[in-house]
Amino acid sequence: MPKDDRLDATDARLLLALSDAPRATALALADRTRLSRNTVQSRLARMDQENALLSFENRISTTGLGYPVRAFILTSVRQRKLDAVGAALAKIPEVVEVVGMSGVADLLIEVVARHVEDLYRIAGAVLAIKGVKRTTTGLVMREMVGYRVTPLLQTLADDGPRPTS
Repeated sequence: MPKDDRLDATDARLLLALSDAPRATALALADRTRLSRNTVQSRLARMDQENALLSFENRISTTGLGYPVRAFILTSVRQRKLDAVGAALAKIPEVVEVVGMSGVADLLIEVVARHVEDLYRIAGAVLAIKGVKRTTTGLVMREMVGYRVTPLLQTLADDGPRPTS
């Protein structure tokens, strides 16, 4: 990526084309973006190397895997046990993401389950981890705005980067 670690307008146009056609070849992306195939390949390789591209796992629906129930667990943790708690959470297959937070909780854990009884088991497993003080579980009733970066890419592709204050 550029020296300031930001994508440029050309990168954004390339990622928009890839988002529209995730299975497109480098040649097809080159045609869509009016870039050379070598430019497309080198930019995608650079973005991949710099971790600007997320894993393919983000495109797999957990519902399709048989886990239609989704919940977020706010978790308070004894700070000295934070790394051990993270390692224990990584061993629970239904834990799909864990982020450290500031504010009302230390961790936000996204979990999936086969049904609500299964969710109860998973929430209990989280609470049983040594170092977890308390949890609050919120069931996802519906997704209002899914994960998206297209509006950001469109802004960058159209206008270039915005100055920061």
